[in-house]
Parts: sequence; C-alpha cells; structure tokens
Amino acid sequence: MALGDALIALGGSFLAAGIIARLGARIGLPTIPLFMLAGIIFGPHTPGLALVENPADLKVIATLGLIFLLFYLGIEFSLDDLAAGGKRLVFAGVTYIVLNVGGGLAFGFALGWGSREALVLAGVIGTSSSAIVTKLLVDLGRLGNPESRLILGIVVVEDVFLALYLAILQPVLSGADSFAAAALSFGRAFAFLIALTALARWGARLVDKLVTTRDDELLVVTFTGLAILTAGVAEELGVSDAIGAFMIGLILSSTRAAPRIRELVHPLRDAFAALFFFAFGLSIEPGDMLSVAWPIAAAVAITLVLNVLAGGLAARMNSFGMTEGVNVSLTVLSRGEFALVLATMALAAGLDGRLAPFIAGYVLVLALFGPLIASRSDWIARVLAGRLARTRERAVSRPG
Repeated sequence: MALGDALIALGGSFLAAGIIARLGARIGLPTIPLFMLAGIIFGPHTPGLALVENPADLKVIATLGLIFLLFYLGIEFSLDDLAAGGKRLVFAGVTYIVLNVGGGLAFGFALGWGSREALVLAGVIGTSSSAIVTKLLVDLGRLGNPESRLILGIVVVEDVFLALYLAILQPVLSGADSFAAAALSFGRAFAFLIALTALARWGARLVDKLVTTRDDELLVVTFTGLAILTAGVAEELGVSDAIGAFMIGLILSSTRAAPRIRELVHPLRDAFAALFFFAFGLSIEPGDMLSVAWPIAAAVAITLVLNVLAGGLAARMNSFGMTEGVNVSLTVLSRGEFALVLATMALAAGLDGRLAPFIAGYVLVLALFGPLIASRSDWIARVLAGRLARTRERAVSRPG
C-alpha cells in the first residue's frame, strides 16, 4: 500500500470509529462494540465504502492497541487491593470464574468445534469486560453502592485469571505436534513469567531508576519502549504479546512514576485500543455471524443464567440481599475487550473459522444488551422480589 493510501486508510479508520462511537454514546452505548461495528461496516466484507481492503495493513498498529490495553491493565492492577478485600471477596470472585469458565468450557465442547476452540470459548464466556463494568458503575452512579466493592473484586479476580490463562493458552494454541515440543513451549513461557516476576520482586529499584524522570515526554518514550519491547520478547518466546505487556505494566505499577504513567498512557490506550477493536471488525464478514446465530443465542442465554447464579451466590457469600445480587449479576454481564483478545489469538493460530464471527456476534450482543439491562437492575430486582413473595404466600396458604 502506498504511503498516501495508508495514511488515508488509517485516518479514516480513526475517524469512522470515533463518529460511530459518538453517535452510540448519545443513547448510552459503550464504545467497545461500536468500534468493532465500525470496522465491520467499513471493512472489505461489507458493501459500500471499504476504508481498509486488507486487515493485515493495520496489524502492527492494532497490536499496539492490544499492548497498551494490557499494559494499562497491569499498571492499574494491585494484588494489595485484592488481599484487602478479604477471603470472602476473593472466594466470591473465584466462584464466579469457576461457574462461568466451567460453563463456557462445557458449551465449547458441546459445539464440537475442537478442543483448542473450546478452551478459547471458556475464556470468552467466562470473563466480563473490565472497561464496560467500571464505566457502568460510574455512569449509573453506583460506585458508592455497598455491592460495588464486590463487583470490582470480581473484576480483579478475573484480571488475575486472564493473565494466567493467556500465559497457559498461548503454548496450547501454538499447536505443538509432540509432547516434547509442548513441554518446551510451556517451559519457555514459565521461565519468562518467572523472570518478570523476579524483576518485579527484586529489580524494582533498577526499573524505578530507569523510568523516573521529571520530563513527561521522556517518561512516555521510556514506558512505551518498555511495553512494546517486552511484548515483542514475549511473542518471540511464545508467551503472547498481551501477557508481556501486562507483566511490564505490573512491574511499573510499583515505581514512583506509576501515578504519572497511568495518566500519560490514557490517551495512548484509548486511541490505539480503538484501532484494535476496529481492526478486529475488519476481519468479520456479517454473513458469517448469521451462520452462527443459534450458537450465539445459546451462549448469550447460558451466560445470563450463569451470571445470575454466580452473582446471587457471590452476593449471598457477602451477606447481600436480592437487589444487590441482581445488581452484581447484571453489571458484570457485558463481554468485550478480553473476548476480542482471545479471538485475535484464535485467528492467529488458525483455529476453526466459525470462532471469530461467533465471538464478534456474542460480544456485540452482550456489550450492547448488558448495559441496557444493568441500568434496569433495580426494577428487575423489585419484580423478582414481588413474584417470590407471592409464590411464598401461595405456598403458605395451601392447605395441608
């Protein structure tokens, strides 16, 4: 692609994603599915204007979006916050993960698309969108609600799970053709994670000296270089660029510059992550989503049931009532960025072609439907409480 064509395609992609997301924001829709929808609309598989004919043309820039997304997650993450929540909060989060991931794995095997595909689907169905969940709590004015601490605790546990799951899943998706090859792949991934963990534990002073500067420009250049370099090394070792970016973010979160890095990385994350979601949309053919409409509908129904069950259990573990339980269940219903990270890994691994359009449709439905139903969770809780009370009254009034 000529330079002029490349710049027009890139600028048009940013602009199209921004305009469609702005229009959706007016009616309260989250940006993540709208960025993806923009990619589908202006992609090569949809009639009309195709801003990008070949999604591979945006591969490097889209990868930067994934790197900054996971880097930000790492810089925001804190094991201290998780430990401060207490055992009940952690156990509630683990219960949520076990139910949803277990249900997703069972559903994946039931589809019969393959074992590696089932493992991807387990992660897709099992983890909610941290970005949408936190934005919902702010937009709905529920940050001060007593159950919001539980919701954020579940999201933190999910983040821990995702980091570990990505590290384990990458060698599996690489398709090693022998036990020795698989063991070598796992060994490289494990050694890399151990090295980064050791750096976080004992090399904090060295990293702190490397990034600490009063000049914001130099700080941006330094942490950007570290994030991209670590992601690249991780990718070369077969660990996944995403987990490399997360780990270096986790390491930098303990430095004196961490608060400034969080602030400075925001615009980078927002801009490049928009291109990541847009680029994923470019690879989706709308007709392919229709071909997996029934699996999408089944997965959405299963997710709703599992979320209600897991949210109710989590609420009960923390001594909350029905209203708080419904709020928990529906607030964490949306799926988004993590599902698309897994979808991108599946595409790169050459897994079943039905997987990407399935994940795209599933994320679109839940990312759009989730916030709408979450905004009505108080009304839903009142309706359910009323019906439950009437059922109990009828049971008591029956003779014998």
